[in-house]
Amino acid sequence: MKRRTLLAAACMAVIGMPSLSSAQAQTTLNLGFIGAPQAPEAIAMRQFAEEVGSKTGGRINIRLHGGAALGGDREVVEGVQLGTVDMTVVSSSVVANFVPELKVFDIPFLFRDFDHAEAVLTGPIGQEVLNKMPNNGLVGLAFGGMGFRQLTNNVRPVKTPADVDGLKIRTQQNDMHIEVWRELGVLPTPMAIPEVYTALQQGVVDGQENPVGAIINNRFGEVQKYISLTDHAFTPLVMLISPSAYEALKDEDKKIISEAARNAMTRNRKEVEAVAKTGLDTLRSQGMTVVTDVNKEAFRAKLDPLYEKYATTFGASTLKAIQDTK
Repeated sequence: MKRRTLLAAACMAVIGMPSLSSAQAQTTLNLGFIGAPQAPEAIAMRQFAEEVGSKTGGRINIRLHGGAALGGDREVVEGVQLGTVDMTVVSSSVVANFVPELKVFDIPFLFRDFDHAEAVLTGPIGQEVLNKMPNNGLVGLAFGGMGFRQLTNNVRPVKTPADVDGLKIRTQQNDMHIEVWRELGVLPTPMAIPEVYTALQQGVVDGQENPVGAIINNRFGEVQKYISLTDHAFTPLVMLISPSAYEALKDEDKKIISEAARNAMTRNRKEVEAVAKTGLDTLRSQGMTVVTDVNKEAFRAKLDPLYEKYATTFGASTLKAIQDTK
């Protein structure tokens, strides 16, 4: 009797164990990004991981590495390009260093509002850019947005272009951003986002520019006095996967991941808009002065020489197609 009991228990244990083949069938994709746990993109990536896991029955496990755990934004994109990082969600301004076609979205004051930006990015224009990414060692899954960028600094309230003259401002590691701020009289200082808080705190730079959500999530309000609502540029997000990881997937899983990526970018927008509603009050509570009466037309006029250059670089018809998108 004892022997039969032990044999039955052993059989039950074997039945309860996953088979070797099913264990081997699971794929883990490492997704690195910069945002802290409360950032809109972090919330969106948690939804993405859950949706992919659910729709694949656990065959694909998305392992999230937020807070720059796999490196700064540029390093993570390089990792995706090399295949050492499977996936990321990142500002398109960083990816533009690898995919030149993305630079058009960095033109200041290009988008009227979030709806306009989303219509461009998720429509034929955005899809055309995504289609070109494999030529540069990346696969683009979906576009989203972090919102409009605002300027913060510790020197003075900024209302006109004259107010930024001589300020040392941290910019993204992007040639167009550097060119724009230099045209406005700023001393642009490109820097990876994990380094910015300390640079502001120590006075290495006077200020920085980011959407409100990023300013809050990176705690810049603790070390900055003024925020000016310049709305000078919209920051698209793009979800990327390495070509090697993508090609290893079954066709059905490629569709699941692409759909989940689009859904995640929709969730990201909801989170960005929620932060925008309460964000300025949060920054005021941290002691920041919010400057609302910014002369945006004066900033646009100051950049006229660059607009002529961009029309030549990207094509006047491309810029018109973006402006005419509804």
